[in-house]
Amino acid sequence: MALVIVFLVGSAAMILYLRHAVTGASGRIASLLLGRPVSYDTSVPVVIEKIQSLRRLETVSYSMDTIVEGKRSSDVLPDLLFGDRLLLVVHGQAIAGVDLAKLKPEDVKVANGAIHVELPASELFSANIDNRKTRVYLRTTGLFVPADQNLETETRAKAEEQLKQAALKDSILDNAKRNAQTTVTTMLNGLGFTRVDVK
Repeated sequence: MALVIVFLVGSAAMILYLRHAVTGASGRIASLLLGRPVSYDTSVPVVIEKIQSLRRLETVSYSMDTIVEGKRSSDVLPDLLFGDRLLLVVHGQAIAGVDLAKLKPEDVKVANGAIHVELPASELFSANIDNRKTRVYLRTTGLFVPADQNLETETRAKAEEQLKQAALKDSILDNAKRNAQTTVTTMLNGLGFTRVDVK
């Protein structure tokens, strides 16, 4: 019984000593005996799975407030009598990013702690008018024609196309790609890669 107690006390003392040893030979011994090095699986399939877990990475949101005109008019008759015109106050939002589900094995190369990733092309995921914040500001109809029920719908569709074109003109796809590169680079650094190149 005494031998068991001595063994237990000695073991506890040794563990405490090793846990508190931080320098010199005792520190190296402690590190070898008690150290639990962190390791990562950085094979290509695992890396692709980690990147794809981000799924559709939405990295840029673009908002637009503008006024869009919708109009029906005659080439011959005056608008005062036969025209139909409305002004729509529009609020819309475009969202762009990278669909990481499209990443293929050949897009990822791993060697000696370094990784190179070729991201899929950035995409405009959506360009939609916010119907809660969009309203008709002005509507004028000629004396001899009824208001065209389809004019507002067509004007909203025109506004969505304008939103899409404005977002593309303001380089939303380039910004989306840069932001996706930053996000994926940060994630790969966290996986333990020493050199990360994301294009």
